[in-house]
Parts: sequence; structure tokens; C-alpha cells
Amino acid sequence: MSLSALDNLKGILAKVPSAIIAFSGGVDSTFLARAAADSISGKVLLVTAVSSTYPEEELVQSKQLAALIGLEQQIIVSEELDIPGFAENTPQRCYFCKKGLFSEILAIAKERGIDTVFDGNNVDDSADYRPGRKAIRELGVRSPLCEAGFTKQMVREYSAQYKLPTASKPSNACLASRFPYGETITKDKLSRVHAAEKALRIAGFSGFRVRSHGNCARIELAPSEMDRGWQQRDILDSACRTAGFVFVSIDVRGYRTGALNEVLSL
Repeated sequence: MSLSALDNLKGILAKVPSAIIAFSGGVDSTFLARAAADSISGKVLLVTAVSSTYPEEELVQSKQLAALIGLEQQIIVSEELDIPGFAENTPQRCYFCKKGLFSEILAIAKERGIDTVFDGNNVDDSADYRPGRKAIRELGVRSPLCEAGFTKQMVREYSAQYKLPTASKPSNACLASRFPYGETITKDKLSRVHAAEKALRIAGFSGFRVRSHGNCARIELAPSEMDRGWQQRDILDSACRTAGFVFVSIDVRGYRTGALNEVLSL
């Protein structure tokens, strides 16, 4: 773990008079909020967007984290399904989403006289297909964790030093990432995926995704949970069928970030 990365981050943040952080309550944005609270002398505002792709329990946790860090949180409604081009779920879906969301956040920054808008991308995010990053760059939004050279593992290690409860929190991309490109995204489908994943979490699984392929749920499990998944496949089957899926499968390759982007390289 490089100590210079934290010093570099603090130096970047200290040069900013005031900032808005796009705050999901995930590992990256929580760590960035904590570092910003220490380093930025002026206003730091956390903006959390509520939509069909953002589970209610994540919103509750984000409020708790904002209170823990001691920063003001503004909650906005930003329904991605209303953004032209999003529900059709093309490979540019995330571009449309980030363009719409950060345009709203930039308007808040202008209204409140806040200097800079930050997002929580880290260096590892550049290894996957992320069209949303293009939108962020076009809008002039900064990614200080990337600028300071932070990987996901470094974020977790420093989060543990700060005693942040998110240090070991599983990564949790928005629910739209559960759908293969070309499958139309609807509120009902998002609710179905959310219900299935919530049931798996209650059953004790932590590293997983429920991918939606029409009426089939394809479950990706972390390698450490694969054996248990096969042994308790009746629980997995019941969780997904109760949520509304007709067919249920377990992906033999297990959970990996950005699995649905694999088709783009074929």
C-alpha cells in the first residue's frame, strides 16, 4: 500500500475551494467523502440520486454514512428510465445515464455556488468498458481517486484505517448492469432482480450477481461461495422463482465484474 497515494489525494482535495461528491454510499464514494471532509476547507455536499436502479436499502445506508462522516446530503430524484436511450439498453446506456445525472448535479453546483463536482471512479474502473466515464470527462467532472492513483484495494485498505463500515462492503453496481445489452429495462424487471438479490443476501450470500436474461436468472457467485451455492441450489432457485423468474441457472465461471461486457469483445 502506497502512503504517497493518500498524501496525493489530500493535496488534490485541499486545492479545491468547495465540492459536490456524487454519493451512492458505496466503497469509493464513502472513502472520497471522508477524505474530502478532512481536506477541503469550504463546503462539501453529498448528492445522492434516487431511481428505480438504486435499491431503497442503499439509500438508507447512504443517509447513515453521510451522518457518520458529518456532511450534508442532498437527495434528488433522477429516474434513468426517463432518459432517452437508457431503457433500450444499448452499449451506450451508461453514457446516457451519467450525462443526465451529472448535468443535474452540475446545475446544483451552479445554483449553490460550489466550485467542483467529483465522482468516485478509481484506477481499476478504467480496465472495464465504461462509457459513463466519457460523459463525465465531457462535462468536466473530476475523479480524484483516479488522479491520485487509487486502486479499489487501496480504497478498501484506507477505508479500514478510517474505520469506515464500507471497507469490506461488496461492490454494488446499479441494477441496470444486470441486463444484457439489447434487453429492454423496465421497472418491473428491475424490481424482480432486486427481489432475487435481496433474498440471496438474506440467505447469507455476499459476492454475487443475478443477471436477467428474459425469464431466466443467471446467478454469478463468488468463487468462495460456489460450493455452497451448488449445495443450496434449492434456495437459489426459490429466491429467483419467487421474485418472478421462470428459469434459474448458476454460471460455472462465477462472479466477475462487468461480465455482460464480455460480448463486446466477441
